[in-house]
Amino acid sequence: MGVGKVLNEVKPYLYMVLLQVGFSGMYIVSIATLRRGMSHFVLVVYRNLVATLLMTPFALLFERGVRPKMTPLIFLKIMGLVLLEPVLDQNMYYLGAKLTSAGFASALVNILPAITFLMALVLRMEKLRLRSLHSQAKIFGTVCTVAGAVLMILYHGPVVPFPWSKGHHHAAFAAASQSSASWLNGTAMIIGSCASWAGFFVLQSNTLQSYPAEMSLTALICGIGTVMSGALALVAERRDMSAWSIGFDTRLFTVVYSGIVCSGVAFYVQGLVTRVRGPVFVTAFQPLCMIITTFLGSTILKEQTTLGSVIGAAIIVVGLYSLIWGKSKDHLGNGKPGATTVAELPMTSAPKANGNGCYDGKHALGGHDVADVETPAVMTTCAH
Repeated sequence: MGVGKVLNEVKPYLYMVLLQVGFSGMYIVSIATLRRGMSHFVLVVYRNLVATLLMTPFALLFERGVRPKMTPLIFLKIMGLVLLEPVLDQNMYYLGAKLTSAGFASALVNILPAITFLMALVLRMEKLRLRSLHSQAKIFGTVCTVAGAVLMILYHGPVVPFPWSKGHHHAAFAAASQSSASWLNGTAMIIGSCASWAGFFVLQSNTLQSYPAEMSLTALICGIGTVMSGALALVAERRDMSAWSIGFDTRLFTVVYSGIVCSGVAFYVQGLVTRVRGPVFVTAFQPLCMIITTFLGSTILKEQTTLGSVIGAAIIVVGLYSLIWGKSKDHLGNGKPGATTVAELPMTSAPKANGNGCYDGKHALGGHDVADVETPAVMTTCAH
C-alpha cells in the first residue's frame, strides 16, 4: 500500500520529465532534418496529417455523445485557430529555429507565458491589482522574460565551452558564422511564432466554452490545418515538387515522431497530469526542455551556446517562475468556495514542440517542437 502511494506520487514527475525529453528530441531531429534540406512547409503538412490520423479515431470513439452542433460562429473560430497554429506558428517556429539554433529557440519560447499574459491583459481577460503581491509577481515575471529575450537578441558574447562539446566548436564555426547574418530574422520568426501561439490559446479558451470537445477540436484543427498548410506548401514549393518526397530516412522519422510523440502521446500525458496536479505543475517543467535541448544541440548538432544566451535564458526562467507563481495564486483563489471563476491563462508546457503536430495537451500538440501549454479546464495544447 505504501509503495503504491509512493509510485502514484512519483508518476506525475516521471511523466513530465519523459515528456520534456520527448519534446527535446523533436526539436533536435526537426532542426537536423530541416538543415539537410527538408522544407519546413512540407514538414508542417505531414506532421499535422499524422496527428489527424492519430486523433480522429479517438475523437470519434470517445466523444460521440458530447460533440455539440457545429455552427457558423464555431467554424469561424476553428478556422482562426487553424490559421494561428498549424499555418503561422509552426511554420514560423521551424524557420526561426533553422536560422538560429535548437537551443536558442527552445530558450526563447519561454517568453510565451509573458506574451499570453500581455495579450489577455489587453483583451481584459486578465485583471491586475497593483497592490497585490501576486499581481506584482506577474508584472515582474513579464518584465524579466522580455528583458531576458532582449538580452539574448542584442548580446551574444563569447562561446560557452561545455565539457561534453569539447572540440566541436571549431567544426561548427563556419556554419555559425554563416547563420549569424540570418540570426535576427530567425529571432523575429520565433517571437512571431510565440505571438501566434499565444493568440491560439486565447481563442482556444473561448472556443471551448461553446465547443467543449477537446479531442474533436484537436482533430478538426489538425485536419483543416493539414489542408491549409498544404495549400501554402504547394505555393511555396511549386518549383520543386521533389520537396514532397520522403523515404525511409530522417524525414519520415521526423514526421512520424513529431506527429505521434508531440501530438498523440503529449496530449494524453499532459491531460493526465493536468487532471491530477493542475496546469501550473506542468508549466514548471518547461526549462528542463530548454536544458536538454541545449545539451543535445551542442553534442549532436554541434551548436554553439553563447554567454548572452545563457544569461538571457536564466533571466527568462526567473521571470517564468515568477509569472507562474502569480498565476498559481489566481488558480488557488478560484478553487475557494464562492470564489468567482476567472479564465486561467494558458502557460507554456512546450516546443513547441512547438516544436513544434498540434494540440495535444500542446505541444497536445505538438511541437516548435516542444512544447507545450494548456488551459485549466482543457487539456488541448500545442507543442511545436
